[in-house]
Amino acid sequence: MTDAPAPLADPHLVYDPVTGDGPKDVAILGSTGSIGTQAIDLVLRNPDRFRVTGLSAHGNRTALLAEQAHRLRVRTVAVARQDAVPALREALSARYGAGEPLPEILAGPDAATQIAASDCHTVLNGITGSIGLAPTLAALEAGRTLALANKESLIVGGPLVKALAEPGQIIPVDSEHAALFQALAGGTRADVRKLVVTASGGPFRGRTRAELADVTVDDALAHPTWAMGPVITINSATLVNKGLEVIEAHLLYDIPFDRIEVVVHPQSYVHSMVEFTDGSTLAQATPPDMRGPIAIGLGWPERVPDAAPVFDWSKASTWEFFPLDNEAFPSVDLARHVGELAGTAPAVFNAANEECVEAFRAGTLPFNGIIETVTRVVEEHGTPRPGTSLTVSDVLEAETWARARVRELTVRTASAEARA
Repeated sequence: MTDAPAPLADPHLVYDPVTGDGPKDVAILGSTGSIGTQAIDLVLRNPDRFRVTGLSAHGNRTALLAEQAHRLRVRTVAVARQDAVPALREALSARYGAGEPLPEILAGPDAATQIAASDCHTVLNGITGSIGLAPTLAALEAGRTLALANKESLIVGGPLVKALAEPGQIIPVDSEHAALFQALAGGTRADVRKLVVTASGGPFRGRTRAELADVTVDDALAHPTWAMGPVITINSATLVNKGLEVIEAHLLYDIPFDRIEVVVHPQSYVHSMVEFTDGSTLAQATPPDMRGPIAIGLGWPERVPDAAPVFDWSKASTWEFFPLDNEAFPSVDLARHVGELAGTAPAVFNAANEECVEAFRAGTLPFNGIIETVTRVVEEHGTPRPGTSLTVSDVLEAETWARARVRELTVRTASAEARA
C-alpha cells in the first residue's frame, strides 16, 4: 500500500441491486489479517465496484490499520483492544494531513459488532475464531449481505445463524465453500448426490500418526500451497480445518454428513466438487489464491474481472486425488460426530481446538496431543440434551468450560513431561 488515498468512486453514488450499478458499501472485519488485507487489495483494484465504509481489527497492528483507513477514506475504524486506542489515534494523526477529518474510532469487545451492524451493503467477516459469532449475528440481523470467511461463527452458532439468515444472505468466502456455492448453481438441490470437499493434506500428508509425534511448530506452519495465519495453518496441518469445513458445508447447504466426502488434492487447484445424481461432477478450479473466493463474497452475483490468477493451459500439469487417512488424521471423523451431536458440541470442539493450538504453539502440548485432548474434552462434554434450543449464552458457557478444561489438561501434560 502507498501513502496516497485511493482514487475512489463518487461518494454520492449508491449501489443499485437490480442493475448492479454503483459501488457496494463494504465493511471489513479483521482488516489487518490475511483475508482482510487481500480484500482491501481487491477493493483498491476495483474502486468503481466497492467502497469501504468501516474497518475492524484486533488492535495489534495499528500502523497498518491507520494506513488502510487513510487509503480507503473510511468513516469508522474499530479495535477490539481498548488499550490500542492511543497508538491508533497517533498512527491516524501521522497519516492524515492538516484539515483531513479523522475517522470515528470504536474500541472494545463489541466494536466489531458495531461495525457489522453499521450502514453498508456487505459485511466481510474475516475475523479468526468464534469471537466472530456476535458480528455475524449483528450483520444478519441488520439485513446486510454477509461474506463469511469466519467459519467458526457458523459452526458454533449454527441454529442461531440459520434462524436469522434469509436465503442468499450468506455468501461463503472459504475457498472450499465458495467452490461448492458456484458448483451448486449448476443444478437443483434435489439433484445433489454428494459434496466433495478437497484438502491439500497440509505439510504432513503421507505421514503416519507415529511419524507426527515429534513434529515442531515450524514444521506445522510450513503449509505447501497456502499462505495463511498461524491458527488456520496449524488447523490445516491437523486437518481440523477440514473437519470444520464439513460441519460448515452441512449447515450452509443442508446436505447430510454421510453425503459430504473429503478427498486429498495436494495441488489445491480444485477447491471442491458437487456430484449430481446423473453421475455428473462439477468442480471449481483456480490456482490457490484467496482473492477469487473473496471476490465471490463481495461481488456476487456479479463476477469481478481479473480478481485472481488463472491457469496457463498451454503448460502440462498433473492433478492428483487421494483418499483421506483417517487414522493419521482423525479430526474429520471427530468433526462429523460433533456435527451430528449439534447443540453446544461444535462450540466445545472449536474452543477446545483453539486452546490446544495455543498450547502447541507455546510448547506445552505435542502435535498429536491437539486432537487427543480435543477428543477427550468433547467426550467429557457429553451429548446435548434433546429438545433444547441453543442460545448465545449456551455457546459462551460451553466455550468457557471447554477452554478451562483444556488448560487443566495441558498443564498436567506439561507437568508430566517435565517430571519425565
